[in-house]
Amino acid sequence: MKAHASIGVIGGSGLYEMVGLSDAEEVAVETPFGPPSDALILGTVGERRVAFLARHGRGHRLMPTDVNYRANIYAMKLLGVQRIFSASAVGSLREEIAPLHIVLPDQFVDRTRHRASTFFGEGLVAHISLADPFCPQLRGILAQRGRELGLTVHTAGVYLCIEGPQFSTKAESRQYRAMGLDIIGMTNATEARLAREAEICYATLALVTDYDVWHEEEAPVTVEQIVERLRLNARAARDLIAASIAGLTEERPCACGSALAGALITDPRAVDPDARERLRPIVGRYLESPAS
Repeated sequence: MKAHASIGVIGGSGLYEMVGLSDAEEVAVETPFGPPSDALILGTVGERRVAFLARHGRGHRLMPTDVNYRANIYAMKLLGVQRIFSASAVGSLREEIAPLHIVLPDQFVDRTRHRASTFFGEGLVAHISLADPFCPQLRGILAQRGRELGLTVHTAGVYLCIEGPQFSTKAESRQYRAMGLDIIGMTNATEARLAREAEICYATLALVTDYDVWHEEEAPVTVEQIVERLRLNARAARDLIAASIAGLTEERPCACGSALAGALITDPRAVDPDARERLRPIVGRYLESPAS
């Protein structure tokens, strides 16, 4: 594939385009897992080639469960993306994490039930480590640039990923608070799993829109409320991503780029040929040896 980008940006609710991309072009990418959520927009930020993808499609056509996460991450991999900044709307489960704040989660708890969250299976098995599911280097850069921009950024937190599309009941929201969780959303755990399997650095900008439904002094969350607060947060998110891209070095000092080393458990001689071909962009360097 001739189109190329080293940085990926996945925009969620309220962030449907990447302002500041020069030399922008639209690229349709085909994957073995079907089409991504939309065409990818490739352009330049500073001196970096960036691929932007609207997670829910332009016009917000896709529910969280219906997003083709595997195709989205695989398309980024085909383009040569090594780092992904992901932005998404979240509810807060903590008084001190207020609407319009930004959280950079360092952990997640996954309560999704109906979505594919691995590239593996059907002839090739891998068990990858997710002890620290978000890239520490990207999180560090986002935290630093956020402080420089004067934004209210929480540099750690536990992200709860629920299936959706419904919001929580009050009983659920109280339970999540009792579990020690910090923010709640519907998308990022699935992306983080797949990005790690694809050996792509991944970090989330969680844009706080509401207090979920646990807060006695706040009305239950509504779509109208989320959209209005996302509109206010969108510019800060775009500025933070652009500043963070400018601060990246070519070197990746984290372990994300070698996450599959030692994770493949299937004997290379026993790998199904279709699986080998399907996952070649992800696992090719681990299987292409004389012994295989």
